Amino acid sequence: MARFKKAGGRTVPGINTGSMSDIIFMFLFFFMVITTIRSSSLLVKIAPPKASEVQKLEKKSLVSFIYIGKPIKASLGTESRIQLNDSYATVGSIQAFVVAERQSRNEFDRKVLTTSLKVDAETKMGIVTDVKQELRKAGAYKINYSTHKRDAFTTR
Repeated sequence: MARFKKAGGRTVPGINTGSMSDIIFMFLFFFMVITTIRSSSLLVKIAPPKASEVQKLEKKSLVSFIYIGKPIKASLGTESRIQLNDSYATVGSIQAFVVAERQSRNEFDRKVLTTSLKVDAETKMGIVTDVKQELRKAGAYKINYSTHKRDAFTTR
């Protein structure tokens, strides 16, 4: 049997890059939509404790955060401080914070609003207990502690 060969050499056609800019802008728009922007900058050091049984929150948009830890700036001392939004606060201002958070939410979302405590592992429990007492006075009974998941092989 004979083999047939074509007279000319084969050339690979170039890649069409006409729609590449559309694809890049589509990816850019996608990442802009799904990315959340941090609403407050941390003024305290947070190294959350590790826990073995953790659950993820379903709706993070219905969570208000209270940060408790040592100040990042050493000039402000070494005692644990409370941060609400972008400023330091006292225990007495927590009720006003909870009321303001409730007012800023939809009426249906106010019932399921969760207060998450992001507490440094080295923070003494006294200030955390004071914060919890103020949250009770404000009627914020749904409290969450933010932690990191402990490794399965870690014994402690």
